[in-house]
Amino acid sequence: MARIKRAVNAVKKRRKVFKLAKGYYGAKSKLYRAASQQVMKSMAYAYVGRKLKKREYRRLWIARINAGARLCGTNYSNLIHGLKLAGVDMNRKVLADLAITDMNAFNELVNVANNALKA
Repeated sequence: MARIKRAVNAVKKRRKVFKLAKGYYGAKSKLYRAASQQVMKSMAYAYVGRKLKKREYRRLWIARINAGARLCGTNYSNLIHGLKLAGVDMNRKVLADLAITDMNAFNELVNVANNALKA
């Protein structure tokens, strides 16, 4: 039976790790063990970061909507509740963009929400 040699595969594996570790400081980009550990940690950070990114964007959108709503004489909670009652189905990303770029359209939405709350 032929003997299995791992030289080529081992080099490929190391090369892959070093490619991912490019730009790291000191031994973390030069030595395989340090690079391997740092790449694993970096991948874990990246995974968590992809989840946190969604939360952070939603928080940013809500803060922007609230700021715009307060300029129009209401608050975030009443605005969202009024829009739901009025049947306006708009996501927070679009509402936040309107609050920043087109204040007149956002003001109209605030009026629609206020009318729905009164009715």
